Amino acid sequence: MKLNLHEPTSTKEALDRLNVFHKYAKFFILGALLIASVFLIVGSRRQLFGFPAWYVTLPVTLLFVVENIIKLWSMQTFKAKIAFYVVDVLCLLVLAIFSNGTLITTMYLIILTEYYLSQDRLGGSIFMCVLCIVVLFSTFALSEFLRAEPGKYDFISVLSSMVSDLMLIVIHFLVINFAIFFYKKNRELTAKNEELNETNTKLNAAYRELQELTTLEERQRIAKDIHDTAGHSITTVIMQTEAARLVIDRDPADAKRKIASANLQAKHALEELRESVHLLSGQDGSVTLKNQLLEIIHDSTDGTGIAIRYEIDDFDLCDAKRRFIMNTLKEGISNGLRHGNATAFWFELKKEDGRADMLLSDNGKGMKIASLKEGFGLSGMTRRAKSLGGTVWFEAEPGEGFEIHMSLPLDGEPNQNIKEEKS
Repeated sequence: MKLNLHEPTSTKEALDRLNVFHKYAKFFILGALLIASVFLIVGSRRQLFGFPAWYVTLPVTLLFVVENIIKLWSMQTFKAKIAFYVVDVLCLLVLAIFSNGTLITTMYLIILTEYYLSQDRLGGSIFMCVLCIVVLFSTFALSEFLRAEPGKYDFISVLSSMVSDLMLIVIHFLVINFAIFFYKKNRELTAKNEELNETNTKLNAAYRELQELTTLEERQRIAKDIHDTAGHSITTVIMQTEAARLVIDRDPADAKRKIASANLQAKHALEELRESVHLLSGQDGSVTLKNQLLEIIHDSTDGTGIAIRYEIDDFDLCDAKRRFIMNTLKEGISNGLRHGNATAFWFELKKEDGRADMLLSDNGKGMKIASLKEGFGLSGMTRRAKSLGGTVWFEAEPGEGFEIHMSLPLDGEPNQNIKEEKS
């Protein structure tokens, strides 16, 4: 099952909203520019250089408005706008000369607002603000010089009259750039928050998919366990009882052993089925490992005539290691009865030096360890122990019984083979 974790789209949505903001800001700038232009033209009623001032202010203002419309909606980069900013300065210089000077500062503020909105860095806005202050001062100084009567031009009075305009430009710079900075940071935080929420939603969905996948895999594993263990055990019961039926007349003792072994195998199969049902139903495994092992031992000795002595430390392991130890004990007892004709077993489980050490030995007929072929589920034990980070090895001598040794790392310990197999 493939988990879907697509790239969040909140950042793109934030950029789209920022573009919408710029669009509305452009309309606001254009509206302010049109209003200021109307007032500037209407206020240009005086005579200058022998003709009405509006003869100049009207076409220049129209040019100023048109080139700003082109700049706002057609020019996207600063380089493309440079020529338009030059035209802005020249138009405002002419308007400052042919008007009475009112609204020129307002025009500059409108142009600066558009410029600030198009800038990504504060350095560019600072440069433009200083440049406009210099140009504005030069424009007013020149316009006052052209309008002044010969010998009556007062530079100090011009400078003092511009203090309020210069302060207005500085305040405008601080307010607009702070507002832009605050807006952008707010949009970034909102976008990040939305992106985080979207990612969290997708992670939750992925987690649910992973849970479903894990549950499916666990059910498949349990189904395989039922097929491999319980099915094998029931098949063995059938074979043992059939063998007992064939020899019951000529060798009652052997038939009795086979029936006892079949009885034990049937108990184990029933226990495995119960355990699988508990896992499938999601019942809490509150029983300790020691109690589960003692239950296997008591079921194995009850009515079978075999003896099992034991020494078990009380500690806990994860479900996988717990099931492996329990299945190994069952398999070892069954193999000892079926193949070694054992009547007594010794089982111990110790917790030592970060590992769980298990030993199961029997008093069966044994065999030469060199001739051991890992059948009877022994090869499965070896593979399973390795997958859990541990090892299993076997010891046997003819007439001396058979021993299964196992060593697994405790939960939280490094998963590595603790001992080399001795087989």
